[in-house]
Amino acid sequence: MNEKSKECKTYIRPVRDVIDLIGSKWKLPIIIALSFGNQRFKELERQIEGITPRMLSKELKDLEVNGLVNRAVFNTTPVTVEYSLTEYGKSLDSVIEVMREWGTKHRERIMRRKTVQNKD
Repeated sequence: MNEKSKECKTYIRPVRDVIDLIGSKWKLPIIIALSFGNQRFKELERQIEGITPRMLSKELKDLEVNGLVNRAVFNTTPVTVEYSLTEYGKSLDSVIEVMREWGTKHRERIMRRKTVQNKD
């Protein structure tokens, strides 16, 4: 294996790890919703259009296992459960911001292209 190939693999491996961790359809939207503050399950469900309660529960558990989300249970009547980002989860803020900026520019580019095509 040549040096170029080794270097390429050292770039790919950690990116694949990130994609494996947060690359599902729902994990990033959950992380983004929680970046705006702690939320209860139903609040998250309302914030994230299209997610089912079962999928939200599954994804929250996975994010908790991986140390990105904290689940706090409060001894109230009825019991209150609140979700928040851990400090580790908050470390994704800059990554998400770069993705948001790129996505905004990409969307504008595509919309301009469609506008030009529709004029023809």
